[in-house]
Amino acid sequence: QVQLVESGGGMVQAGGSLRLSCAASGSGFRINALGWYRQAPGKQRELVAVITSSGDTTYADSVKGRFTISSDNVKITVHLQMNTLKPEDTAVYYCNADYSMVRNRGSIFTSWGQGTQVTVSS
Repeated sequence: QVQLVESGGGMVQAGGSLRLSCAASGSGFRINALGWYRQAPGKQRELVAVITSSGDTTYADSVKGRFTISSDNVKITVHLQMNTLKPEDTAVYYCNADYSMVRNRGSIFTSWGQGTQVTVSS
């Protein structure tokens, strides 16, 4: 099992910035990808950004050019730098990890953080 803990959420005015962080802990796992998802009230959870173990990144169209995902492979941490925030970015942001167990590499598992609230006011 991989445990994920997010931090960095809060309230910011439109045009401002926030930086989210997520630390993974556990043992006997190998990360395939780390990502950020978000869910606004009445909306389904959506992918915001993902970074693979090789460093390849993918972003939702709505955040391209404003958000940047990065990871630290030593501390097994993923960050989301959010700039030029808009009210429509308001949501609970969840950290996600896709991983395999060292002794069960044939299967891919996923873990989720508890979520951190991001509120952007106008």
